[in-house]
Amino acid sequence: MALVTTTFDAAEYLDTPEAIAAYIADAVSDADPDALLEAIGTVARARGMASIAADTGLGRESLYKSFRDGGDPKFSTMTKVLGSLGVKITVQAA
Repeated sequence: MALVTTTFDAAEYLDTPEAIAAYIADAVSDADPDALLEAIGTVARARGMASIAADTGLGRESLYKSFRDGGDPKFSTMTKVLGSLGVKITVQAA
């Protein structure tokens, strides 16, 4: 019997606000600054990039470009997308 594998896609499991918040919180705690961008992009894909674009007033293609590997979104773009996803980032003393 041959072993069959599939590519893991976190977007398939981000179906509740709690799962989304936990996923993004984990990315924030990562030492790699690109982890947060990747996490936001993954959650946006899970929710539907066209829906996020409509909610934020931003273009769907520009959102894909902002959150792909090497993207460099403005802070305002990140906060609009996070708001559309129903989450926010908070800061606390270490």
